[in-house]
Amino acid sequence: MSLAIVYSRALLGMEAPEVRVEVQLANGLPSFTLVGLAETEVKESRERVRAALLQSGFAFPHNKRVTVNLAPADLPKDSGRFDLPIALGILAAGGALDAARLATCEFAGELSLAGALRSVRGALALALGARRAASGRCLVLPRADAETAARVPGLEVRGAETLAEVAAALLPGDAAVPLAGAKPAGPNGAAASRGGHPGERLGAARLDLADVKGQAGAKRALEVAAAGAHSLLLVGPPGTGKSMLAQRLPALLPPMRDDEALDSAALLGLAGDDTVPFGERAMRSPHHTASAVALVGGGTPPRPGEISLAHGGVLFLDETPEFPRSALEALREPLETGSICIARAARRARFPARFQFIAAMNPCPCGWLGALAGSGRSCRCTPDAIARYQGRLSGPLLDRIDLQVEVLAARPEEMLAAPAGEASAEVARRVAAAHERQIARQGCPNALLDAAGVDRHIRLDERAAAFLEGAARRLAWSGRRLHRVLKVARSAADLAGSEAVQVAHLAEALQYQRVLGA
Repeated sequence: MSLAIVYSRALLGMEAPEVRVEVQLANGLPSFTLVGLAETEVKESRERVRAALLQSGFAFPHNKRVTVNLAPADLPKDSGRFDLPIALGILAAGGALDAARLATCEFAGELSLAGALRSVRGALALALGARRAASGRCLVLPRADAETAARVPGLEVRGAETLAEVAAALLPGDAAVPLAGAKPAGPNGAAASRGGHPGERLGAARLDLADVKGQAGAKRALEVAAAGAHSLLLVGPPGTGKSMLAQRLPALLPPMRDDEALDSAALLGLAGDDTVPFGERAMRSPHHTASAVALVGGGTPPRPGEISLAHGGVLFLDETPEFPRSALEALREPLETGSICIARAARRARFPARFQFIAAMNPCPCGWLGALAGSGRSCRCTPDAIARYQGRLSGPLLDRIDLQVEVLAARPEEMLAAPAGEASAEVARRVAAAHERQIARQGCPNALLDAAGVDRHIRLDERAAAFLEGAARRLAWSGRRLHRVLKVARSAADLAGSEAVQVAHLAEALQYQRVLGA
């Protein structure tokens, strides 16, 4: 009887707990048994492993009883990432590999029938889990996944194209051929992707704020929102530029931090989304038919939703009142906490969800409330219909949106005569300078300040305090709304380079507190 142990990792949300792949070869009736709470795709690895071993020139123990245990037994295992460790375990149990070398590595990879290694979902999350575990073991992945995982600092990562390559590196004695170390992918590597400001990298998206004619007030609100990481609601008739403004927000945001970029890339990797270059802020814009599970995440095993895929980036909900009420209400806690905990009967998974929320909506069901006189468009909705439509955004949700701005319609002659607006690169430089002031002062953007941080870092003189007290009393603000106004005013002051929050900054913040239906 022979026994081999190979180390790998499972995925449970953003966590990657260690899995010991124990392979036993014993005398008895020939069989291949796989235990350890394996999902269907893991159980199917028996056929892939058998074919891959034979096609790679290795002998499969057809005359042995093969037992594979994936420990711990109560941890669910899914996907084909265990193909490679199972195949290596069979070879090691048969004495073909060096057990000492095998114990210094962790393995993950799906096998083709020809023995080639295929990419697996969540390679970056596996690498982050291996780094957190601090086991000192090398992580061996398929070549493409290894280039992705190599972005994690402090972790040795090696890549291979085939099962035969990996086995050759684990042979006993001097016969071993070491695997080459992996390097981050070239154009989208960490250093390359964050070498400049997003506003200066418009070649791919070509979405520049200069394309938006007029709408000076809305563009200023977008700049304030970008400077302090504030949430924003745009309200206006169709065709006034709400979606254009929202789509240009990512180009105004400051560069991502290393840990933020890694978490964002890991979450996108869990969803199999490779469309966002590493280090770029994601822009997620789900359709209004999306369910609550699609927005916040769920399923078995738990997968990240749109709010987590927008981590470090922007979540844009167009036609917000058309979303299901349950989906909108599910956003309330993540907007406050920056994370989402998906709890099921057997498992819990926590995903980060620190996104910048941008919502857009029409002012009424027909959309033409506030349209220009003489345009041929007029609102035919009753006051009750308007109230019901605007009431689809609940008070608690509106209370969590920092800026509420009306985007007014412009006359055609005014739009044609309007000069080109300010370029995104110019606005992004001011936003970056304001962001640096906030980090130097308090270590986080203004929108993330807690109650103690508001008291510590946002001080008002006597005149500004009297102005704010009077406005709060007249508008019957909640404590949360009062704090949000102070944070917005602090962002306006940072854009102006002012150390103190003055009445002018409070007045600007007050203009962004439009209440629907008022």
